[in-house]
Order: sequence, then structure tokens, then C-alpha cells
Amino acid sequence: MDNGESSYRRFLAGDNEGLHEIVCAYRAGLILYLNSFVQNVHTAEELTEGTFWEIIVKCPKFSGKSSFKTWLYAIGRNITTKHLRKHTKLSVVPLESQEYLAGEENIESNYIKTEQKRMVHQVFHRLKLEYRQVLYLSYFEGFSNSEAALIMKKSDRQIKDLLYNAKKALKSELERSGFEYEE
Repeated sequence: MDNGESSYRRFLAGDNEGLHEIVCAYRAGLILYLNSFVQNVHTAEELTEGTFWEIIVKCPKFSGKSSFKTWLYAIGRNITTKHLRKHTKLSVVPLESQEYLAGEENIESNYIKTEQKRMVHQVFHRLKLEYRQVLYLSYFEGFSNSEAALIMKKSDRQIKDLLYNAKKALKSELERSGFEYEE
């Protein structure tokens, strides 16, 4: 599968296996990306289903100006934006504590790491939406600045500035929260 494009063409030609390949390849990442908007995994899953429904029912044309993944994420972003307009009041789900199995000698170390991850997660969600989006797209999904610009409907320069400001804001929020960096 060459980044989903051939699977999508096969789906449009009537091969449902192409759609299955697309869903399997992009579902998890799309859920995580859309969750950065709504901060509710269940809603993100529904929006991901809505994204796939959009390509199944409406069969939009893929022009090839970007990668298939970029195009699909842009559709998901548009659907999520419509959803947020309808439901302006967001409900923030409290972060559930994560427990890890560890030997007795690593309990304290694992606890500290868990607390640090939790703090980073909480601080991340206090950032402006645009900052969360650009950080997620660039660092978690590995999109280039150009691809992130297409998804977010921004110029390359705006993405570069957003990334700089987002990293600066994240660092500032972490320091304000008392986060200590590991050596």
C-alpha cells in the first residue's frame, strides 16, 4: 500500500478490501489526532467513524497534491471543526491514573515517571488548541511542516512559527508546574 492512495483508488473502483486497508492503517492515529481537539476518546472515535463515513458515502476526489494521510487527516479535522461548532461546550475528561507492573526496586522510579507523564499530559491539554494540534501532528504523527500546514490550513511559515511558540509555551507551562527534566 503506497500511503493509502492505491487502496482508496481500489475502493472507488468497487474493491471493499481497499477501504479495509485504509481503516486498518489510519484509524488509531486519526483517533489520537482528533482526540487532541475534543479531549474525549469516545467522541474522537465517533468523529473518526464520521471521517471514514465521509469517504465511503461522498467519495471525495483525492487530487494527490499531498499524501493520502494528510488528505484524510484534513477531512477528519474539518468534520471535528463542524462538531465543535455544534457542541461549543467541551467536557474535559480527567486523566485516569495509569498503573505499571514493576519489580519492587523500580516502584519509586516508575511512580516518578508516571507522575511526569501525567503532568506533561495535563500541561499539554492546557495549551492553546493550535499549539496542541501542531505539536501532535509534528511529533506524534511525524508530519512534515508542509503536511501539517495543509491539514491545519496554514502556510509553512505559520506552522514554523506555531511550532516555535508551542514548544516555548509547553516548556514555560511545564516549568510553571514544577516539572523537573531528567538528565
